[in-house]
Amino acid sequence: MKTIIAPSVLAADFANLQRDAELINESKADWFHIDIMDGMFVPNISFGLPVCAAIKKHAKKPMDVHLMIEQPDRYLEAFKKAGADMISVHAEACPHLHRSIQNIKELGLKAGVALNPHTSLDCLEYLLNDIDYVCLMSVNPGFGGQKFIPSTYQKVRDLKAMIDKAGADVLIQIDGGVDASNAEKLAEAGATVLVAGSYVFGAEDPKAAIEKIKF
Repeated sequence: MKTIIAPSVLAADFANLQRDAELINESKADWFHIDIMDGMFVPNISFGLPVCAAIKKHAKKPMDVHLMIEQPDRYLEAFKKAGADMISVHAEACPHLHRSIQNIKELGLKAGVALNPHTSLDCLEYLLNDIDYVCLMSVNPGFGGQKFIPSTYQKVRDLKAMIDKAGADVLIQIDGGVDASNAEKLAEAGATVLVAGSYVFGAEDPKAAIEKIKF
């Protein structure tokens, strides 16, 4: 299976979201990655339900909604109605993480767990057979355009070993600082989904940029 590419709409031109959504539709990207920030869990505010719903009107590919917010369970159903096909929640924001995953699944959505760079993989040990993907943050969450954290490579390899040992069917998603310089190495380590924002939307030819990171 080729790597799944999920351009992050956080880096798109907010004044031209329809244009950039159509660009993703026409490219070799596979998903839309939607970063939701509340200014509480992360020190930034992105956009919320109305913008997510507006993107859905034009998106012809699955929408991967990444909730970087406190108490995400309060908004799961609302984001499903706004167009989410899959939702990831942060382990650090969910005191009852298994319940949060169950809530996402009960809505008929794919469920993911996101981990900050410092967070150990240990919290996933008893969840791997209940989730569809793990989103490893390769930058500290909250802002686009940050430098990739090199220790992510080993974290990917360690997570891949955990998944294999558990016999689980779980995708490994990398979010933050992904570009042509590290995409192949991440794929070799075991990453199956690459989120790229600034690299894609800041490129002179975004479609060509997407093709360069698809391994």
